[in-house]
Amino acid sequence: MTETVDRIKTLARELLTGGKVDVFIGYQDASVPLASRPLLIPAKKTAEGDADIIDRLTWNSFCSNNLAVFLPKYFENAPFRKSKDPVKKTNVGIVAKACDLRSIVALSKERHAPVENVITIGVPCMGKYDRRKIETAMKAAGFDFSDIDRYEEQNEEAADGQVAIHLKSGKSLVFSREKMLQDACAECRFPMPEGTTHLLEGKARNPGDGGYGRIEDFEKLPLEERWAYFSGEMEKCIRCNACRQACPTCYCKECFAEMTDLKWIGVSTDLSDAMIFHIIRIFHQSGRCIECDACYRACPMGVDLRMFTRKMVKDTETLFKYLPVFSREETPPMSTFREGDTEEFITEP
Repeated sequence: MTETVDRIKTLARELLTGGKVDVFIGYQDASVPLASRPLLIPAKKTAEGDADIIDRLTWNSFCSNNLAVFLPKYFENAPFRKSKDPVKKTNVGIVAKACDLRSIVALSKERHAPVENVITIGVPCMGKYDRRKIETAMKAAGFDFSDIDRYEEQNEEAADGQVAIHLKSGKSLVFSREKMLQDACAECRFPMPEGTTHLLEGKARNPGDGGYGRIEDFEKLPLEERWAYFSGEMEKCIRCNACRQACPTCYCKECFAEMTDLKWIGVSTDLSDAMIFHIIRIFHQSGRCIECDACYRACPMGVDLRMFTRKMVKDTETLFKYLPVFSREETPPMSTFREGDTEEFITEP
């Protein structure tokens, strides 16, 4: 991965110092073990001589955040703006996995991230680790997350790759890379980004089934069992809105959940309020959700929204033959109407 990191730094430096972008969005190492976090680099920082900030950029198997979530803020129209002079658009450079890129394309179709103002650095993806899976595996082995000193990947581009967790005591734990991957990565159908401004060399993992296998198993369950599963997940929700904030295509300036006129739902953690919030939010993601699992990773309570978001993606593809992939021309199903559109979802829910 060293070559990938070096290439990202080189491109970031060229874009920032060459005046091609006003801000560059990538990843840096986090302050906690086995994690990375977003790094936003304004061009003025490098212009002021703080070029070392670019050296903080990294790329590893914990670069999970969907960086597209930052884009809408850069292209908002200023409210109550009186000047008739054209607004100068911000130019943004961004590191993009395939899932990030799919979100960027979805945002561009809905005019929240103009294509001409976003320079994408595409990175082929071998999948990212699920810290929760690693933590669970460590506890099963009798160790705590705080015992971690560092990690080391072995054959990260191979099916039999492993991750070695080195502990402060000098001991090491070795886990199968495939078993520690996020479900979103194991199931990802589009691991190779397409149509980026720059595409870095590298290998992408083999495509998965999109999680449709487990969705079909869920659909076969009796209605009572499906409802019990949904209720059980909703009971965990504390209404912190982390899922909403982490989602790149949950960009409404005023959320329906916070409207007071007309008021849709209460702000409590009552089960009915939590259910309505999640049901409506998930429906709003029809034709937008790219299955990145940002909502699940952000949830402090571990509410597993993936079964429901995957179900929505599957239904949208089945009913409308649409997936939010890399095409910038195909119109999202919720933005158009065709006389031949099925209405079974209304009459036969």
